[in-house]
Amino acid sequence: MTPKEIQKRIEERIPAAEVRIRDLTGTADHWEVTVIAGAFRGKSILDQHRLVKDLFRDEIASGSLHAFSLKTLTPE
Repeated sequence: MTPKEIQKRIEERIPAAEVRIRDLTGTADHWEVTVIAGAFRGKSILDQHRLVKDLFRDEIASGSLHAFSLKTLTPE
């Protein structure tokens, strides 16, 4: 997946999300993804991560997203 594809999927499913993506290795399969969204308010870190990672369940399972480091934050 490209960074734009990752960003688009997150932004389509999590309204008003700010998404930052960094390729950790230059091989387009190890990503650091930071998502800032009001939708995370009141949710535990685990629930926030599940919300995002569930969007990429198939890609993570298949290995096309080999490494997916995730940081989630609320706008505050």
